[in-house]
Amino acid sequence: MCLLSEHDIYSSAEGSHQTLSDSFGAHRPPQGHGPPKARLPVPSVWAPNAEKERIGCHGARYNTLGPDSHRLHRRGDHSGIWEGFIAGPTLGDSYKFQITSRMGTQEKADPFARQSEEPPRSASRLCTLDYSWSDDEWMAKRRAINALDAPLSIYEVHLGSWRRVPEDGNRSLSYREMAHQLAAYVTEMGFTHVELMPVMEHPFYGSWGYQTTGYFAPTARYGTPADFMFLIDTLHQAGIGVILDWVPSHFPADGHGLANFDGTCLYEHEDPRQGFHPDWKSSIFNLGRNEVRGFLMSSALFWLDKYHVDGLRVDAVASMLYLDYGRADGEWIPNEHGGRENLESMSFLRSLNEAVYRDHPDVQTMAEESTAWPMVSRPTYMGGLGFGMKWNMGWMNDTLKYFQQQPLFRKYQHDKLTFTIWYAFTENFVLPLSHDEVVHGKGSLVGKMPGDEWQQFANLRLLYGLMWAHPGKKLLFMGGELGQRREWQHDESLEWHVLQYPSHHGVQSWVKDLNRVYRQEKALHERDFSGDGFAWIDAQNWEESVISFLRYGKHRDDTVLVVCNFTPVPRHDYVVGAPRGGQWQEVLNSDATLYGGSGMGNLGQAEALPQAAHGHGHSLSLTVPPLSVMVFKPVPENRASS
Repeated sequence: MCLLSEHDIYSSAEGSHQTLSDSFGAHRPPQGHGPPKARLPVPSVWAPNAEKERIGCHGARYNTLGPDSHRLHRRGDHSGIWEGFIAGPTLGDSYKFQITSRMGTQEKADPFARQSEEPPRSASRLCTLDYSWSDDEWMAKRRAINALDAPLSIYEVHLGSWRRVPEDGNRSLSYREMAHQLAAYVTEMGFTHVELMPVMEHPFYGSWGYQTTGYFAPTARYGTPADFMFLIDTLHQAGIGVILDWVPSHFPADGHGLANFDGTCLYEHEDPRQGFHPDWKSSIFNLGRNEVRGFLMSSALFWLDKYHVDGLRVDAVASMLYLDYGRADGEWIPNEHGGRENLESMSFLRSLNEAVYRDHPDVQTMAEESTAWPMVSRPTYMGGLGFGMKWNMGWMNDTLKYFQQQPLFRKYQHDKLTFTIWYAFTENFVLPLSHDEVVHGKGSLVGKMPGDEWQQFANLRLLYGLMWAHPGKKLLFMGGELGQRREWQHDESLEWHVLQYPSHHGVQSWVKDLNRVYRQEKALHERDFSGDGFAWIDAQNWEESVISFLRYGKHRDDTVLVVCNFTPVPRHDYVVGAPRGGQWQEVLNSDATLYGGSGMGNLGQAEALPQAAHGHGHSLSLTVPPLSVMVFKPVPENRASS
């Protein structure tokens, strides 16, 4: 007997079951099920092509499957599910499935395991997800916090390298050690959310979690499932949302994992033109198989249900959507219509987003999709894929290419700055400066900037200022706020020591203030996804490499004016059209001495006089500092008159 009802069996085979983790794997039976011993686990596993199955559990850690290991029995309903009650093991014990097929015998970890041994060991562990949450206040209000018109500033984190303990062998922090430190730091910096690079169990640390084997288990490198819950709970209590990277596109070929699970290509496509990923040398999920769709759907909902996660960033969506992704002619199989679109992936992603927003309307899903695939973040009833947001890889590529140019030549690349607005509102975009931009020889962000040291840091502050002022939500990879010069190393801590230097400390202070103003000013976040929230003042001054624009909130009184100078030449008496007269407060200036700038500016405010410019009846005459961004907002009349 197992926890699976007849409805479970039917919906699993149909592909509509979305909570398989409650029934598959090794769990305690609910009250009234099975033998009276409450501690008996109930293992069940899908392996239709197996000829014999056993499960081995041995003390506090897994050793080997001996003759005393427990046999599982195939259900007689052609579901391909094996099951059985196991007496003896207790919580914390390790186990593996021994699967015998025509291809021989192999030992596999439990696909639905909720905890794994710490790598390099690879067995599954019996555990409970018992935890007393203290985030009721957060859960009650997070719908407003995660709304599309709310400020969203994400701090992307790799848990193993954010901060380490050098006096203890340079080890990583545990989930519990990190909880209060990370919550305090993110609060100080003003970010609204953290995004964790994949925490799901993975055998190779250098994959950063993107080669996942445990789709229901947080990695044991940093602690237990309860410890990970404590981390999320602590962040929630500090008012910080948690987004998880999740990888339904591919999985590694490690022997204990999903690959060739029952002696056949069960989770992956059999034909390598469909089932092998040439870029990542990994296996591709067969989303045409109902049980595989149910497995992945259950994984996504599991993290939202059990771990109170606030969002999922779905990795490598482009690789799922295109059958020829990373392949040459003749290396891929067209769809039934002869096209390159992966119809099965399209269907799965739509079903995934429908299920997430049905069950958790207060969270968000985000697609890392690097092509021009249309309507990624539009509802499925409109023909879209149903994601809440999409990473704007085009903005990231164009903007970094522009900034890498010497300022003298930027005027010839001016369209890279202005072109992004042409498509800025076709999707609900997140502007990412992610880990991908500071690895594999790409260097650090500040290292990409041209000029001497002062110009490099001025350029970096300008980049961040443009990003925070540009329509779209924000994502910055850890270390970017420090201006660290070393390329990110996954086995080393961030370069926290650089904060002793004024230029680095200035960047950190700048990011703090960007987040503060971004959250305070509705004009900078309420209409991120609407063309009504943006208007150019002057996009044509390519000769001087200066742009200016307006951002609007839902009410026109919520207005900010942004001016960016992309050269080291200061502009005096620079005229910028303004939509209203009176005083305008300079709320941000990246050239302030506080941030390591030269201190040039407008003494905190400027007056818009009734002199027409750029299609407006009023204009400001400004001092525009070198390599700078300035943000102004109108001073209310009663305050200006006082």
